[in-house]
Amino acid sequence: MFSGIIEDIGQIQKIDTIKGGIRLTVSASKIFDDLKIGDSVSVDGVCLTVTSINNNNFTVDVVGETLKKTTLKKIKNKSYVNLERAIKFNERIGGHLIQGHINNTARIKQLKRLGENFLLKLELPDDLMKYIIKEGSIAVDGISLTVADKFENTISISIIPHTWQHTTLKFKKENDLVNIEVDYTAKYIENFINNYFSQKSDLKELRLKNLGY
Repeated sequence: MFSGIIEDIGQIQKIDTIKGGIRLTVSASKIFDDLKIGDSVSVDGVCLTVTSINNNNFTVDVVGETLKKTTLKKIKNKSYVNLERAIKFNERIGGHLIQGHINNTARIKQLKRLGENFLLKLELPDDLMKYIIKEGSIAVDGISLTVADKFENTISISIIPHTWQHTTLKFKKENDLVNIEVDYTAKYIENFINNYFSQKSDLKELRLKNLGY
């Protein structure tokens, strides 16, 4: 689990092809004090496992559905990525709980300065909009952010200067794709409701059959 508070901006140093995916070598500076092989690291919001560490570089493997559903499938050498180590539950959680399981990608529709802050507008796939609420949480490339507004399939987010300076958002431009993880509690609620009404429907059908209909 992660909090969406980015610890470091890493850079892709090498991309190797492996069976079923790719291996990324990532350089960083701030996360090595307790990083070890087998640890989970969020790379642009994607939960990946550290497979090796060499000085200020670590490697992670990206395979299967993770590669298909995220922006990592088109990652380029020397690209910058947001990094966060898995949270410790005896520490404060500054953002919101994030699994690192990307739901889909979204397109940056608008990105501009508004006074001291920045306005980010994202065009989300239709199937994700049902999980979005105003003032709700969303993870964008692993960053915990708050939805300011929504209209049709577009959401607006205000980016404060600190977030701008300490994440890869400052390198983004319009039409770029970003990784999206919606608040997973919304998906649990949807599942419970669907199961409840499905069971009610099955009971009604069984009762009608018992009555001879």
